[in-house]
Amino acid sequence: MRNVASTADVAATANIGKGTRIWHLAQVREEATVGANCNIGRGAYIGPGVRVGDNCKLQNYSLVYEPARLADGVFVGPAAVLTNDLHPRAITPEGFLKGAEDWEAVGVTVGKGASIGARAVCIAPVRIGEWATVAAGAVVTKDVPAYAVVAGVPARQMGWVGEAGLPLKQDDGGIWLCPATGRRYIEAGGQLLPAERS
Repeated sequence: MRNVASTADVAATANIGKGTRIWHLAQVREEATVGANCNIGRGAYIGPGVRVGDNCKLQNYSLVYEPARLADGVFVGPAAVLTNDLHPRAITPEGFLKGAEDWEAVGVTVGKGASIGARAVCIAPVRIGEWATVAAGAVVTKDVPAYAVVAGVPARQMGWVGEAGLPLKQDDGGIWLCPATGRRYIEAGGQLLPAERS
């Protein structure tokens, strides 16, 4: 069963998964897919053809423009924006209002379990890796590695986080440890991998 507020605007051709809740004034456009057990907050926007995985949370007034792809377990904070236009203009060089044929949409891709903080802006076509964290207010202009935490304008990597979202601590042997779960990670070539997979 899904729970859609009477004031939400969900296109007839949108595909909404079981157990998903869509709140007051949210809009889900044509051909969009929202997975099971998601929470779509007040005033959130999901563009045409966007794909949102299972167990995602899009907080109030978050804007996810097509053709974004969000994997399972993604968090998008309040008023965060995933853009889709490399060269935004309202009009053509001749002064006419631009239509769909006048530009090519590019999307943001977000990996499993990643989090985008409040009022962050991800400039398409960036990729946010699995379990990465984008800090509140950051402006992401380049790809973010899995497990990385980035902050600032433009966003820069500040460290690593684990699946629990807490900063990892490095031990004397160079292994990264999660203080909440005890999981171990190894850094190699600017990437972080769980120790059991390396």
